[in-house]
Formats: sequence, C-alpha cells, structure tokens
Amino acid sequence: MLSSYAMTDIGRTRVVNQDYVFSCLEPIGNLPNLFIVADGMGGHQAGDFASSYSVKKFLESVSLSLQKNPHKIFEDAIRYANRELIEKSKANPDLKGMGTTLVALTIIGEKAYVANVGDSRLYCMEDVLTQVTIDHSLVQEMIRIGELSKEDARFHPDKNIITRAVGAGKDIRPDFFEFTLTKKSILLMCSDGLSNMVNDEQLAVLLKSVKTPEKIGKKLIEAANKNGGKDNIAVIVINSDSGEVVEC
Repeated sequence: MLSSYAMTDIGRTRVVNQDYVFSCLEPIGNLPNLFIVADGMGGHQAGDFASSYSVKKFLESVSLSLQKNPHKIFEDAIRYANRELIEKSKANPDLKGMGTTLVALTIIGEKAYVANVGDSRLYCMEDVLTQVTIDHSLVQEMIRIGELSKEDARFHPDKNIITRAVGAGKDIRPDFFEFTLTKKSILLMCSDGLSNMVNDEQLAVLLKSVKTPEKIGKKLIEAANKNGGKDNIAVIVINSDSGEVVEC
C-alpha cells in the first residue's frame, strides 16, 4: 500500500517560499499517481510564481496526454511547462529571468519512473541511501571531472548555480531514470534546501529512524532548520509497505 507525505517550509532566512510540491495517490491522465518537487528562482516573487505555474502547466499536459510511456508523458509535460513559462516571462517584465527546477515521479507496479531538470533530487533508501537523480549544477560538473569532492560541494560558493532549469531556454533537456522498488524502498524527493543542509549520512539515519512518511518528512525539515535553514525546504516521502503499487 502506497503512502506519502509532502511539505514545504520557508526555512529560517528567506522571506518568500519559492518551493512547491505536488503529491497525488490517485490517477492523473494515464499515470496512476504523481509526485513533483519544484524549486523556483527569480527576483521579486518570480521564483514563487515559476515553481507553482510550471507544476500547474505540467499537470495540464499530463492530464490530457494520450501517451502510455511515463517518460514520454514527463518529457512532453516538461517541454510544455517550459514553453508556457517562457511566454509568461516575455509578457511580464517583473518575471523576466525566472525559472524552476523540477523532479517528477510516478510508480507503476514495481517500477519507479523519474524525470529531472535542475538540482532538486530523488533518493531511494533501502539498505543504503542512493541518489537517483544527477544534479544539473556547476558543482556537479566539477565533481564529475574530479575538481571537487561531493562533501566539499555542499559548501562551495557556487553550489546554487544550476545548468538546466524549466524556463531557462527553449532547448530543455530533462534526464530520465527508471528503477525497481523492493519492500524496503523509501523514496525521498527534495529541494536543495534539504540536501544542502542535511548530508547523505544524516538523511539515511533519519529515513531509517521512523516508520511513517509524515514523521520522516517532519524530522527532515526539522533537521534542515536546525542546521541553519538557509533556504526554502521541500520534501516528499513515499513508502510502499508491499513494494508494489497496483496500477489503477
């Protein structure tokens, strides 16, 4: 039986919450369930608008899609949200330069299907914690070529510079992932307001420490704020006791 908990928190230093989460255990279009984290960016309240509007447009596309392949549904939805966000940015000078990360998940049978743009993440916790998505960020590129360690990247002054985002340009390139769930699987989706404040070792301990997604989610946000809360925090925790979600 699938269970989930989704929450955002403004953190301790920001005055506007630019993170947005969507969690639905019911079918949307041809998907049996859907989970999304988006972390907006932009001056004034453009980041707040970018994340919520992109998710809205993403959902519109998914709802109307005739596709059956989850990754194709996600790709079409991301491209549609990207086009719509760019048009909004052109029409309103206050929204110029806005954009958002977006990580989306659906679970069909024992398979998890993921799409990602930016540096919001999806983790899978079983015996060990695995980061499924790969950040589209400057520091991730530095890690890839061996110029920076993963731990040092959390404190690098350029850690917030991302290399891909919804709304950043017409040529958007999402990454896609597919993996098999087990009875032990706990999934965590989050913005960098969590992953920059709580390292992987702490995340693993917290994901194992309590049983329900709600308690895990609240513990994660509490830990991020305790460690500084320097950004907005978004979390979705998904647990399947059976390791399988029946397709609706």
